[in-house]
Amino acid sequence: MRRVSVAVPVERAEEARAQMLELFPEGFEEVESSDGVELIAYTDPGGEERLWQAFGGARGQDVAADWRDRWKAFHHPVRVGRLWIGPPWHDPPDDAIPIVIDPGRAFGTGAHPTTQLLVELMLDIEPASVVDFGCGSGVLAIVAAKLGFDPVIALDTEESAVAATRANAAANGVEIEARRVDVLNDELPTAEISLANITRASVEALAPRLRSQRFLTSGYFPTDEDVLADFRHVRRITREGWAADHYERR
Repeated sequence: MRRVSVAVPVERAEEARAQMLELFPEGFEEVESSDGVELIAYTDPGGEERLWQAFGGARGQDVAADWRDRWKAFHHPVRVGRLWIGPPWHDPPDDAIPIVIDPGRAFGTGAHPTTQLLVELMLDIEPASVVDFGCGSGVLAIVAAKLGFDPVIALDTEESAVAATRANAAANGVEIEARRVDVLNDELPTAEISLANITRASVEALAPRLRSQRFLTSGYFPTDEDVLADFRHVRRITREGWAADHYERR
C-alpha cells in the first residue's frame, strides 16, 4: 500500500478533484493549506502510476502496517441540525437522527463542507420525491430518506458508488432506488427535487436535462456564478470556502 499525493493551487483545486474522482472513485483524502490543497490516495503501484500520468508527478511513500487504524482517525462524525453523520466505529448521540456511513465503500462520508451545506438546505424544505445525482456513498440519499423524502432515487456513473449506496442504505434501514446512469445522455427520472454535489461545470451541464421543480447544488466555490439557465436562484449558503445553492424552475 502506498500513500501518493499531489499538491495543487486553489485555482486548480476543482479540476484536480474531478480528476481524482475519476482515478480513485473509491475515495481520496483532501488536506487544505494556506496556498492550496493536497489530494491524497492510498493505492497500489498501479494507482500511483495513474496519478503520475494524470498530474505529471506525485509524491509517494509506503504506508505503515497499522494504516487501517490510522485511516480511521481521519474520519470523524459531524452534526448538522438534528442529524448525526459518522462512521460505524463511532456511536451517535441519543438526541440525533443517525446516518452511519462506511467511508471505505465509496467517495463521500458526510464530513465534507459541501455535503453539510446540502444537508442544511434539505432541512429547510418540505420532504418530497428526490433524485441524488452523483450519489457516491449515498450520504445525501440516505439523509433524504431519513428526513421523510419519498421516493428517493440515487444515481451515479460508477457501479462501485451504486453498490456502496445500496449497502449503506441497507445498513441505515432505508429504501433507496440506486442505479448506474450516464446523467448527461440517459433519460432522467422525474422528481420534485434534484440534488447534486458536483463541479459547477457539471451543474450547468446537468440543469437543462432535469425533470425537477427544485434543484439543490454544491461542490464549488462562493466565487462561482449563481445564475443557472431556466432556474430562479432562491438562496446561497457558504461554509469553509464552499458554496451551495437552492434553485427553483422558472
